[in-house]
Amino acid sequence: MPTGTLLLIDDEARLRQLLAQVLELEGYTVLQAPDAYRGLALLGQHAAEVLVVLSDVKLPDAHGVDLLPRFKALAPEAEVVLLTAFGTIPDGVRAMKQGAFDYLTKGDFEQQLVVVVERAAEKARLRHRVAELEKRMSQGHTFDSMIGEAPALRRAQTLARQVAPTDSTVLLEGPTGAGKELFAQALHQASGRKTKPFVAVNCSAFPKDLLESELFGYKKGAFTGALSDKKGLLEEANGGTLFLDEIGELELNVQAKFLRVLELQQFTKLGDTKPTKVDVRLVAATNRNLKQEAALGHFRPDLYYRLSVFTIVVPPLADRRTDVPLLAAFFLKHFAARLAKRLPGFEPETLELLQRYPWPGNVRELKNVLERAAILAPAGELLAPAYLPDEFHGVAARPAADDESLRGLEARHIQRLMGELLGNKPEVAKRLGIGLTTLYRKLQEYGVE
Repeated sequence: MPTGTLLLIDDEARLRQLLAQVLELEGYTVLQAPDAYRGLALLGQHAAEVLVVLSDVKLPDAHGVDLLPRFKALAPEAEVVLLTAFGTIPDGVRAMKQGAFDYLTKGDFEQQLVVVVERAAEKARLRHRVAELEKRMSQGHTFDSMIGEAPALRRAQTLARQVAPTDSTVLLEGPTGAGKELFAQALHQASGRKTKPFVAVNCSAFPKDLLESELFGYKKGAFTGALSDKKGLLEEANGGTLFLDEIGELELNVQAKFLRVLELQQFTKLGDTKPTKVDVRLVAATNRNLKQEAALGHFRPDLYYRLSVFTIVVPPLADRRTDVPLLAAFFLKHFAARLAKRLPGFEPETLELLQRYPWPGNVRELKNVLERAAILAPAGELLAPAYLPDEFHGVAARPAADDESLRGLEARHIQRLMGELLGNKPEVAKRLGIGLTTLYRKLQEYGVE
């Protein structure tokens, strides 16, 4: 059942109380005001709680469309739905341009109201969650700043929080683009080493013949071109955390040197005769199955067992589909700010396509898709499916991943009843044991005609 707080402003007491009763039966808390003055005062007091403002257009002391900027100033994350007895096209156009979620004409909206309010409330909930995440993000790379609430992500975070305060080596497994470096940074921030350096190295980004010297450094004259001593990245990370991304790319001879680092916290630079001591916590990441690689002789088994003291699987985005709307909203807001362009959100079909897409490139791919869409989309408009890449436009016909869930079963049951009862909605609602307004909301949500 929907939850949240709504503000209803209407000078017709009987209608206001009737609408409030309908919405309260749906699970909302409804604040009521008979005029703009008291409505704005209530909104000021409850700005953090109100998800949707429903305001009559013709109030005793103001015009509803003129109030839109004031509503938005007091509660930026809330959505506004305007109600009017005599709708006009100019008023409707002006309301939508000034940021209203919808503009409903009294007498026609009874069947639409609950559906429209729930859509507006869901959008507002998403805004609130994004605002909270932005606040967390400003505090640095922490577990709290990670975007997502999916169970697979929560499980990985729980494990990471437990191992973070220790000096144990951590192996992060997961596909490219899933966010392994964010986990490594959060591990560092939650450790006793957070005031010391965090050094990240992508092992696949260096030519194999240069990686050893970059990691361990060298002494002057160690090879042609070594004109002075060079401190390696291991020394740069001394006291802190060294993050080795794609560790499976290390050459076997370099793997042997790293095994010594893990065992003795020391190594020998190229061209040196005595070891260099370091105090480094190692976090490694891979998109390969290192246990299998070790069995095939492509990775040292002894190094694998030292690395896998504590393994955390960072889930792919395909296992976090419920996080897609939240991530998409965050990235859209980020790129809109960078482009200095107002992009208020997504058309429902766009969000549906984003959730159905398999995301082989994970969060990184989602970020790139949203950057492209933000560039293409006109300012002030909801982001339409047309601004997604071509590969998304064959996704709509695929069955949703949760077709066999209770949600999918309910959708099919409602569709079957609608056919059996020839579209008689009051009878369908009666057979389902739900209110008519709830049925209308479910019909729209599931796309059942």
